[in-house]
Amino acid sequence: MTPEFDDVPFTLRDQIEARASHPVQSQRILLRQDDRVWTYRAFRDDSVRLAHFLLGRLAALPAGTPGHVAMLLDNCSELVTLYGACGYAGLTLFGINTGLRGETLAGVLDQSKASILVVDEARLPEVERIGAGLKHLVPENILVVGNAAPERALETRVSEETGPAGSSLAAPSVDVTPETHLLVIYTSGTTGLPKGIINNHFKLCAIGLNVSRRLELDPDSVGYACMPLFHSNAMFLGFQPAFFVGASVALRPRFSASAFVSDVLRYGVTYWNYVGEPVHYILDAMEREFAGDEARILADVAHHPNNRLRFAIGNGASPPDIDRFCRWLDLEDMFELYGSTEAAIATYRRRGDPRGSVGEITDPNVVILNESGEVCEDARLSKDGRVENYAQAVGEICRKAPDTGLFQGYFDNEGANQSKYRDGVYHSGDLGHILVRDGVRYLFFDGRTDDWIRKDGENFSAAPVARILGEHPDVALAAVYGVPCPVSDEWVMAALKLRSDGVFDAEGFFAFCDQQTKTGSMDPKWFPDFIRVVDDFEYTGTQKILVRNLKRTHFDLRRAPGEVWWRERGDRAYRRFSEDDFDALRERFEGAERSALLDAR
Repeated sequence: MTPEFDDVPFTLRDQIEARASHPVQSQRILLRQDDRVWTYRAFRDDSVRLAHFLLGRLAALPAGTPGHVAMLLDNCSELVTLYGACGYAGLTLFGINTGLRGETLAGVLDQSKASILVVDEARLPEVERIGAGLKHLVPENILVVGNAAPERALETRVSEETGPAGSSLAAPSVDVTPETHLLVIYTSGTTGLPKGIINNHFKLCAIGLNVSRRLELDPDSVGYACMPLFHSNAMFLGFQPAFFVGASVALRPRFSASAFVSDVLRYGVTYWNYVGEPVHYILDAMEREFAGDEARILADVAHHPNNRLRFAIGNGASPPDIDRFCRWLDLEDMFELYGSTEAAIATYRRRGDPRGSVGEITDPNVVILNESGEVCEDARLSKDGRVENYAQAVGEICRKAPDTGLFQGYFDNEGANQSKYRDGVYHSGDLGHILVRDGVRYLFFDGRTDDWIRKDGENFSAAPVARILGEHPDVALAAVYGVPCPVSDEWVMAALKLRSDGVFDAEGFFAFCDQQTKTGSMDPKWFPDFIRVVDDFEYTGTQKILVRNLKRTHFDLRRAPGEVWWRERGDRAYRRFSEDDFDALRERFEGAERSALLDAR
């Protein structure tokens, strides 16, 4: 039976206290990692102890220092405890993407104004490399999870300054309300640096309540957090729903397709959150392990006595992959959804919804607008299921209302706030169309607008990628954009105008990008999958590169002949892309029921 905490204020602090003081719930397991477990009471005590430590460190800083703490961590118990500690202390935690490097990482840390950073030992060298230029962080307040820097080891410092592990201290005397900022999650904007999205205590608790009810979770449920907890997908759909009903969460530092099935069976996972392409990677790993023998997969996985997996919730999986995943893991359902960290618009696909949709639009304020701000036509389907009026039906997914729903703004970025919500309209930056069936409006996601790219479940701006590529000595000008991918989300494509004496060096350019991901400012997800070499670009009236036409023709050599190069997983150089390569790719798109993306005009 699920304990009821409906009368508890919607702050993480109060919600933890209610569970930790409950005679039964306090001893239930909240976190599992390898062979270690943490009960709700242990989570409370660890969070309170760390909260006192953080407040003590902040008290030693100059008056007026904001209570901002940053984390650069893979999934671990310390990350979750840090989240709980900030909830108790009334501090704001900034979740930094672990893929950021160089000046981008420094820019985000500076913008956060965090004066304490908790980093795992694997990423400490990168922080030290940029450390001298950081504006708000001093070395002694860069705390390390691991053994790389014993003098700054988080657990050692907390034990010495606050008390040993296992201490049960009184909660800090701090005023925390549902409106207190708790977690800033970074996503990318169109101006270069990622944008921090504010999430207060109420929003995080409310999302946990809503998702847990949709999935009908109970205290015996077990979530699986292998997606990064600095990302909204894992926090909104993984940890918070489990916490709200007093369930458990199994932690893996980062996603591993080959370890997925063994972890599901080991921990007794009942639901899993995903974003991007993991579903496809897991299916590929299973196919390799069982040599494509579906009968063995069904016997050894779907019908394994330890398989308790019943639901998956996320976005980015193709309909064929959803079918196969449900069959191979014996799922009751997969809830493919549409949403973002801003949380102004959300839909959930249910069983029986139109194939390929991301669910019913229950908010009447959600509309599709064209470039003139007019409401688009509803989609009309041909007999073969294609959208006949694609150009008239596809537009930006928006919400016309006097409020912004659960979106609480971007941190310290008024320009982004005004761009996102203007003239009474919330602009998602996403493309979509609506299909009406039996009087119900269903949403279909059609990709990003020109300035955005979505890959592996994360959004980022094309601008910093283009800037990095433009630093190559042979490149005069670069444009970067998302192009169709047969699995989910998008591939990254770059169009390059070379200098007059420049020649595209397939091996050398690959090496340049690879080096940028290791010692420069390029996130590995930004690494271009396709390169188009152009003589010149088309420009708008204000002399901006006209990206829309590049996106429209993408890597289709029949629609835009020319010099195109590409790479696949495992390649160490770009290679010429041919019409035969395109035909082979089209077969993959057709198998995933995504070929319409190749033909969109």
